[in-house]
Amino acid sequence: MAVVHKIGRRKTAVARVYVSEGNGTVTVNKKDLNTYFPTATLQYKVLQPLNMTENTSNYDVKVNVYGGGITGQAEAVRMAIARAMCEIDIENRAILKPEGLLTRDPRMVERKKFGQKKARKRFQFSKR
Repeated sequence: MAVVHKIGRRKTAVARVYVSEGNGTVTVNKKDLNTYFPTATLQYKVLQPLNMTENTSNYDVKVNVYGGGITGQAEAVRMAIARAMCEIDIENRAILKPEGLLTRDPRMVERKKFGQKKARKRFQFSKR
């Protein structure tokens, strides 16, 4: 099997994932998964597609991720791994699709408008 390369995005985070056959090591930005994503929730999110397709110990995953915050990065990595699992075996799509792991979340930060303090918040109004 050749190396499978996929991209996942969430908010402003972009994750590039390289999946190859191996023993289940996950490396994020040249660090171990547990050091880059310290909380158990984020680690669960990243490994969710591998756990659902029962491929936790079958593939090595190398990730380059940048932009956004830690949660957005974890969800971007999750999406990229899910896409890679679908390319490896098309039957994985039926498992991952109902869970929403292949759907790009379109929600982004709304831009700040001129004449206002933030995107929707106005400057204080004084009648007199």
